[in-house]
Amino acid sequence: MKTKIDDLIHAYQSKQVNRRKFLSSLAVLAASGYGLGGSNKILAAENSPPIPVAAFNHMTMSVSDPAASLEWYQGLFGLPIAARQANTIVLQLGDGPQFIAIGGGASDNPRITHYCFSVDDFDDAEAIRILEEHGVANSGGAGAMESRIRMRGADFGGHADGTPELYFGDPDGIMVQLQDSTYCGGEGLIGEICLSEPEPAPVEGLLSIREFNHFTLFVEDQQRAVAFYQGLFGLPIDTYQGAMPVLRVGNGREFLALAEVPPLAGRIHHASFNVDDFDVDRIFSVLEDYGLEVLGEAGGASGPLQAYVTMRGADRGGAPDGTPEVYFTDPDGILLQLQDASYCGGAGYLGEVCGTVANPTGRNA
Repeated sequence: MKTKIDDLIHAYQSKQVNRRKFLSSLAVLAASGYGLGGSNKILAAENSPPIPVAAFNHMTMSVSDPAASLEWYQGLFGLPIAARQANTIVLQLGDGPQFIAIGGGASDNPRITHYCFSVDDFDDAEAIRILEEHGVANSGGAGAMESRIRMRGADFGGHADGTPELYFGDPDGIMVQLQDSTYCGGEGLIGEICLSEPEPAPVEGLLSIREFNHFTLFVEDQQRAVAFYQGLFGLPIDTYQGAMPVLRVGNGREFLALAEVPPLAGRIHHASFNVDDFDVDRIFSVLEDYGLEVLGEAGGASGPLQAYVTMRGADRGGAPDGTPEVYFTDPDGILLQLQDASYCGGAGYLGEVCGTVANPTGRNA
């Protein structure tokens, strides 16, 4: 039979009461003589992050020619259309609800505009309150440490009464979105209703991607960024790539990487996907046949439609002989990465060995 303490813990974990109410009620129960034999449960509840994120949900891109980009991404990956938000096209990854959104309207600043976390039993009002407690102002703005709610109506593929979508800027002004774990970019009060049968791509696609693997962010102050993301989401660091911490997202192999690059801070440097049958030569062959210039082993791309591989060595947390990491740029020069489904950002030839690893630089992240 549940005790009152069990009920209180459940209410706290399900966000029916906030932290202040939880602690005050706990004190009342203790003073009333209720035993705290379930202290392990209480500790677990107290140690749960303010906003426990489950996985990545999506990313949205601004591109110079939306129709051409849609054709290009579908031709390469064969991604079906799961929903439409007016002129924005939602391309489903794997079985969903993860997706890539290609924004409607030509942009003179092509880029990944934002990425989104999934939150189980998401409550936008409660999330706004928690963000405020962590210094993110509910100002309706789109800058660093500001949050806003967009009510996406039926004219943009949302609910008739509006589908609430929460955006906020991190300390570097990088835009982050929070949505329910069922959010697929479609209709419904939480955006959970997409096409029952996604519209298939006109071609099968040449490479099969199933889900996001990670996002790498360029930040001004790595310690500040880590403190912010851990304070809100409790993302643990379970390995390092040199001085760059790998923050685990959810219980799988997804992660957030925070690179301290002050001159370029405030940008999502690249997004990475898991690919079936990861083999560098095979991927290069596919990309070359698709019209990309293959640079081989290189330090970066100099423009659109180029592909290269870096061999991340032991000095950056990789295998002694190097962990191959494949990158390529799309028609707008947006940088993307492809890795094996086992890749977790760690050691091993496939980058599959992760866990609690000391920072080899000796620097505190």
